[in-house]
Amino acid sequence: MKKILMASVLATASASSFAVVPGGDSCGWGNMLFEGQSGLPIHVVASITNGTSGNNTLGMTSGTNGCSADGTLTYGGKSMINLGAILDEFSEDVARGDGEALTAVAVSMGVEGGDRSHFKTLMHNNFETLFPSDVVNAEQVMASMLELMRTDAQLAKYVA
Repeated sequence: MKKILMASVLATASASSFAVVPGGDSCGWGNMLFEGQSGLPIHVVASITNGTSGNNTLGMTSGTNGCSADGTLTYGGKSMINLGAILDEFSEDVARGDGEALTAVAVSMGVEGGDRSHFKTLMHNNFETLFPSDVVNAEQVMASMLELMRTDAQLAKYVA
């Protein structure tokens, strides 16, 4: 249930930010009403129409309203976790195995309280993987962190 809720939050944020409606580019009554029109204001109004009536969710579950849940979800934007703003503090916390930045990243990624200690230990034990040199950027650290989590049996559920 938590993954569905998180996916809904991210899909809503994605729809608002990038004017892409969940379920496909022609999904929902908002898209039907404004078919053929373009531009940010139209996309926002179509997204609001779909979101307030819940018709795109209905469409995805029933296969109506031009919606489908058959495809693979993708995300073309930047990570919503702004690791770059706290990279120095994060690296220090990873080196120690604990700290506010490390906890904040775990929380931002949805790591449950019972798994946070394991998350911190995994990051600490793989400091060299996350920070292989002094000139590493946030995107590289995030990619390494996600890969470490994917290969960890306890944490894979947060990045699946």
